[in-house]
Amino acid sequence: MSTQAQQTTSGQTTLAFEIGLLLLLALIWGSSFTLIKVAIPSIPPFTMVAAARVTIAAILLLLIARAQGHALPRRGSVWAAFLVQGLLQSALPFTLISWGETHIASGLAGVLNATPPMFVLAIALTTGRGRQTVSGRKIIGVALGLAGVAVTMGADALSGIGTTAPLAQAAVLCASLCYAVAPIWGQRFSGLPAIVTAAGAMSCAAVLMLPAAAVLERPWTLAPPPAQAIAAVIALAVICTAFAMVIYFRLIHTLGPLGTTSGSYLRAGFAVALGTAWLGERFSWSSLAGMALILAGVVAVTVPAPARTGKTATGAPSRN
Repeated sequence: MSTQAQQTTSGQTTLAFEIGLLLLLALIWGSSFTLIKVAIPSIPPFTMVAAARVTIAAILLLLIARAQGHALPRRGSVWAAFLVQGLLQSALPFTLISWGETHIASGLAGVLNATPPMFVLAIALTTGRGRQTVSGRKIIGVALGLAGVAVTMGADALSGIGTTAPLAQAAVLCASLCYAVAPIWGQRFSGLPAIVTAAGAMSCAAVLMLPAAAVLERPWTLAPPPAQAIAAVIALAVICTAFAMVIYFRLIHTLGPLGTTSGSYLRAGFAVALGTAWLGERFSWSSLAGMALILAGVVAVTVPAPARTGKTATGAPSRN
């Protein structure tokens, strides 16, 4: 096998692995809507995010980073950047979604929270940041993914838009905007191991959220939550936050912001599938069609177009 063929095969294998990680991340985050719904009746939003989800995840990530022999950065500028990352990726969107789901259905929240790729695309086109990587194929992929989410969730999930709890809907959309900006900001950490970035950002998120929970909700005065709610929060902290963040920061560097946020579409599809499997919700052919559109959109966004080879006017090989 020639060197060029070996490089092509290696590149395809690496891309397949990264897309596999994207699928896993979407599955993990797709389950978070159900877990939030289980916990939120007995654990209010700030307490769930701060005293439980973010803090537990931060401690776990710090322990893993230490066990792997990684030292946390000492420069103040890096920690300032971690603070912004923790706010954008965790503290603010987690709180907005948790509060939003106290007023709107999880299906509608899933539709609204599947919009980060649209925001990433809009940011790239309006600011020029990453515009060179935006092709017509990727724009079509974003549109396909959004259409797939709408078809998967169905008209019932969309019927509440503009009619019920507009502030809650706006909160979830603001969370989506945070999720769009976060991977763009996170590209500055490319020189750090993913576990170090995740630990630093999550620690900053905990520092932001703990005082807010203490002042606004006084968690020590709350009634003890049921075991089911505690189990849901532990799963949110360990799996949906700590483990997921390590994958997330890796994908920012390998797939880029638009490719990483395309997992939002997959997340919505997995939310429907998990609801069918665990909660006995009704599965329809429209859900299957929607998931097919979602997959087509993700492929269009994440898989590069085949390279074109040929001869230019000067006789040199052309590149696309």
